[in-house]
Amino acid sequence: MSGIVEGLLSVATIWVYLGVAALVFAEDALFVGFVIPGETAAVLGGVDASRGHVSLPAIAAVVVLAAIVGDTVGYEVGKHLVGPKLLGHGRLDRHRHRIQDAQDFLARRGGWAVFLGRFTAFFRAVMPALAGSARMPYPRFLAFNAFGGVVWGIGFVVLGYLAGNSYKTVEQQVGRGAAFAAVGLVVVALVVLHVRRRRADRARELAD
Repeated sequence: MSGIVEGLLSVATIWVYLGVAALVFAEDALFVGFVIPGETAAVLGGVDASRGHVSLPAIAAVVVLAAIVGDTVGYEVGKHLVGPKLLGHGRLDRHRHRIQDAQDFLARRGGWAVFLGRFTAFFRAVMPALAGSARMPYPRFLAFNAFGGVVWGIGFVVLGYLAGNSYKTVEQQVGRGAAFAAVGLVVVALVVLHVRRRRADRARELAD
C-alpha cells in the first residue's frame, strides 16, 4: 500500500483525479467490475488526500460524479444497446447464478436494489444494465443511483482518508515497521475474505 501511495504522490495531481475517475466510471459503465474494484480507487484517492496531495472534497466529488455517470452509461447500454446480449454472453456463464440473483433482487426491491447494489462489487457492475434492460423509469433509477453514489463515494473516500491518517499516526508513534505490519495484516485479512467468498460462490455454483 505504501508503495502505491508513494507512486500516486509522484505524479501530477490532475492524473490522480483522472485515474480515480476513470476506474470508478469504467467499473459501472463497461462491465469491468469483475476485475476492477472501484472502491479500491476511491480508497486510494482518500489516502492520497490524507497526504495533502489532492483535495479531500475534490476527490470525493470526482468519485461521486464518476459513479453516477458510470451507472447512467451502464443503464443506457442495458436499455438501448447490448445489455441483454452482453449479459447473456458465454463468458459470463460462471456468473450466471449471480446474474439471476441480481435480476431477482431488482425485481423484488426496484430502486433500492440499485442503491444497495452499489455496495457489492458484482452487483455494482451489472445492476445498471439490468435496470436499463428492465426498463426501470430513468428518473427513479437516477434518484437511487445518485443516492447510492453519494453515500458510497464519500464513504470510501473518507475511509481511505482516515486510513492514511492512521498509517501516519502509527508510523510516528511506533515506527515504520509497525505501520507496515498493521497494513500487512489488513491486506491479509482482505485477501482471506476474498478467497473465502470465491470458494463459497464456486461451491454454490457446483451445488446448482
